[in-house]
Amino acid sequence: MNKFQNKKRKNSVEKIEKVFLQLIQKNNIDEISVSNICQEANVNRSTFYANYIDIYDLAENIKKQMELEFANFQISNHAKHDSEGYLNMFRYIKDNQIFFRTYFKLESISNSIPTEYHVELAEKYYNNQFIDYHIEFFRAGLNAIIKKWLNNGCQETPEEINEIISSEYQSKN
Repeated sequence: MNKFQNKKRKNSVEKIEKVFLQLIQKNNIDEISVSNICQEANVNRSTFYANYIDIYDLAENIKKQMELEFANFQISNHAKHDSEGYLNMFRYIKDNQIFFRTYFKLESISNSIPTEYHVELAEKYYNNQFIDYHIEFFRAGLNAIIKKWLNNGCQETPEEINEIISSEYQSKN
């Protein structure tokens, strides 16, 4: 494939993804059709199917891109294994609300933010007893809090949300 065709393909994929992201803000994934996307993006159905199997494949690709972007944030924030790391994450979420609302809107594919869990902190409080259960409980709770916060328009400050999470561990002292 020559450079022109690569650029044309990349432009088509960008149009498709942009339209999908716009549509997912107003609709559930099962309400979006390939025809809607192609019409809005001004591309042929064959162009869509040359790049994706179906709507769910498109959503999965976008979700993976979003996870990679969030992982890059986490890597840059990785040095902090305390509540400051979560505070930075909550600030990032508040600054990128549409991004995270979209991620959670793709719930039919995934329903959680891939967050790094601080096993050392959990081991300190739980003495390794049933640690796997605690980790799952914490992740589910953290995601539920983030979803609720986003659905409420992030009215609370990142500091207040961080305090909610931190208070769960403070009660263990």
